Amino acid sequence: MSRKETSPWMVYGRYGLVLLLTATAVQNGAATADAQYVNARTAAALLCGAALLVRRLAWFIAPLSATAATGVWGWPMLPLLLVAVFDLAAQRRAVVAAGCCVAVLAANTVAPTAVSLWRPQQYGAGLFLLLAVVGGLWLGNRHRLVQALDTQVEHLRIERELREESARAAERSRIAAEMHDVLAHRLSLIALHTGVLATKADALPAPVGERLTLLRTASTEALTDLRDILGALHTPHAGANPPVPVLRDVHELCEQARAAGQQVDLHTHGRSEDAPAAHRLALYRLLQEGLTNARKHAFGAPVSVRVDYGSPATVVEVINAPGVPATGTAPSGYGLVGLRERVRALGGHLSAGPHGAGSWRLAARIPHPAPTEQNGPHTP
Repeated sequence: MSRKETSPWMVYGRYGLVLLLTATAVQNGAATADAQYVNARTAAALLCGAALLVRRLAWFIAPLSATAATGVWGWPMLPLLLVAVFDLAAQRRAVVAAGCCVAVLAANTVAPTAVSLWRPQQYGAGLFLLLAVVGGLWLGNRHRLVQALDTQVEHLRIERELREESARAAERSRIAAEMHDVLAHRLSLIALHTGVLATKADALPAPVGERLTLLRTASTEALTDLRDILGALHTPHAGANPPVPVLRDVHELCEQARAAGQQVDLHTHGRSEDAPAAHRLALYRLLQEGLTNARKHAFGAPVSVRVDYGSPATVVEVINAPGVPATGTAPSGYGLVGLRERVRALGGHLSAGPHGAGSWRLAARIPHPAPTEQNGPHTP
């Protein structure tokens, strides 16, 4: 494990442990050398401890030095070898760790009795070495598992963000296509009426006739531009989708839901003409999503729908009572993400979440534009 992959507390803990074991090795080495601290054992213990602490060295230096020191001076150097073997196992070098253990145990068969790993317990050192290898393997596998899970979570987070962004982009494209239908209808009416009036230009003053011709030409060109925009926004399979209904279909949508078995209670306030066209299209999409979610997640539960077109804001609220999820439904997608993007683009706010005891509420409030922006004169 590299230093950047471990927490600071683990790094400090390792430093403290290695320093403590190095001091223990020096003390034990001096005890086996008639209390002489200045000797080869002390130098070997310090070199092994330094090799374990300096992580920039080649990976084999620390275990090689600890193996050599333990093979020559026996049990006083064993704690440092345990750390080196533990590191090897954690780094998925269990074969090398086992080789170091075998080499040390073989070398100590001819070591002096005072420092031999085979005394006083014949298999005590071997058990400690085995535990170090097993512990290193466990910790290394756990660390790699945690790292893999962190990577997977990060990938899922990025994928979720990309899906949400894709849903927002699709909703923006859908808004533009819907507004194309609305504007094309109105421009077609303007072009039709100006064309009828242009046929009677002889009975009108010359400046009025010129204005009518200019207005008819401008509306026709605007229709052409709108068709070009729709072509740029066209996506594969878009032609297979049914045309998006206008506001009057809110009542038809509720009737369709009732025919499908839902209990829908619809309350409307104000006139639909009081809300801008973009608001009416958003209302339909919001109501459609709310009824669909209620049908999927609370099948058979009553649904209360409130729509308010009046100033100062267009409001829609869908509340469904608690119920059981419908069987065989497709998993939830990113419909709310797209709706939130649509409402945000209109300057409104959308909220969706639990409401009361097990109920679910989907509500949106879209403020009306200022009168000067909605009905004010437009100059070319």
